[in-house]
Amino acid sequence: MQQGRVSEMCGIVGIALEDVSARAAIPIFYALYSLQHRGQESAGIATVSGTAGAGSVGGSGEIHLERGMGLVSEVFRENLSKLKGNIGIGHVRYSTTGASTLKNAEPLVVDYRDGRIAIAHNGNIVNASQLRNELKKEGRIFHSETDTEVLAHIFVKGLMKHNDPISALEEVMRRVIGSYSLTMLVNDTLIAVRDPVGFRPLCMGFIEGEKDANGVIFASESTAIDTLGGITLRDVRPGEVIIVREGCEYESFQFCKATNKAHCVFEYIYFARPDSVLDGRLVYDVRLKIGERLAEEHPVDADIVSPIPDSGVTFAIGYAKRSSIDYIEAFIKNRYVGRTFIMPEREARETAVRLKLNVVRENVASKRVILVDDSIVRGTTSKRIVERVRRAGAKEVHLRIGSPPIKAPCYFGIDTPTREELIASSHSINEICSILNADSIGYLSIEGLIDAIGMPAENLCLGCLTGKYPVEVPGEECIAKQLKLWQF
Repeated sequence: MQQGRVSEMCGIVGIALEDVSARAAIPIFYALYSLQHRGQESAGIATVSGTAGAGSVGGSGEIHLERGMGLVSEVFRENLSKLKGNIGIGHVRYSTTGASTLKNAEPLVVDYRDGRIAIAHNGNIVNASQLRNELKKEGRIFHSETDTEVLAHIFVKGLMKHNDPISALEEVMRRVIGSYSLTMLVNDTLIAVRDPVGFRPLCMGFIEGEKDANGVIFASESTAIDTLGGITLRDVRPGEVIIVREGCEYESFQFCKATNKAHCVFEYIYFARPDSVLDGRLVYDVRLKIGERLAEEHPVDADIVSPIPDSGVTFAIGYAKRSSIDYIEAFIKNRYVGRTFIMPEREARETAVRLKLNVVRENVASKRVILVDDSIVRGTTSKRIVERVRRAGAKEVHLRIGSPPIKAPCYFGIDTPTREELIASSHSINEICSILNADSIGYLSIEGLIDAIGMPAENLCLGCLTGKYPVEVPGEECIAKQLKLWQF
């Protein structure tokens, strides 16, 4: 997925090690490193010493926090030693709400009467503005622009009322509309939370930490657990809260059961690493099936199948396998062009694109080329890529896209443009083909996507593809009433 396309929001981690002398910050650092693809703007870790908690809210553990702007390796060059404690949470961020500034970096730490909490959030709250206004009228002060701080205030308000994190989190689930996977520290207690319909992924497992200390881990993707040599146990269920007790024993609370889920399809199309397992599906297998299905739905006579790196690779392998057309790379990606390679002038931007992706002329000259990518959003980057392949001498250029047309914005943690900016919202497929100067274009069908993921349509969020959303969004069509999404 190239610059100017859909961007993911965040990656989160939570770790509790049984040995109180162990340091959770080190495995959290490596886990965040494995989740770097989910956010490159900021990174943070919060730790605390404890006995993996006893579920109380009156613990005396001091929360240590280090966060900063940039990549994990940039933020934590010399300051990991400051993060003492065997329990902690971590976060990498891509901003969908709130500017890209340090005050909006996470984990967010909040003081309250009986102690401190730290919270790391992946998702987006639909009714955040309404809740923020209500909380401000009550006299609560906000220090950031993020909806994470709204979650924190509602949670703290519940703690003050009930003196119990379980009851406080039940209030969060009742009041908050939107997507949220959370890892939290409530004094010296580690808690993991997933919203009632499971928009954003969250899994749990077991690891060995420093000095062979056993531990529990929660992470946005299973690859974070794999990186630490751990074992993935299962996904945190939608509507579930898990509290880690003393000795790394854990207790589960199922607050609500959804008749239907709303797993984000773009996790499978693009966001997650292909070696991750999300809600029981290996992402690599899903993408391979998407490529195979694309070949069935949109066959074309051609000489080579090539991915647009890196997101199109597995799709292209599947397409080549099913079509029996040779898989040959039309582009080589420069791994050393940084994420901050932003230039204001058009000529400079064109140079940046050429630096990032170089056409292998000998592979495309006089060839009929199939280019496979994950999605098209605005279309500007896709048009540039087609033009470059043509200039390299390709006889024909055919685009094959591993998602259906994106026609509507996302409200649940994906930074998509407005409808007016989405090329598929106002143009037919034939018009898009003409705009991009391709010989043909083939999008995966919604039915093909559902079949490749292997889940019922009613358990997937298809809002950006259909304009119909699984929870109430002001001004949008909602299918929640028909689906009876959750019951407390």
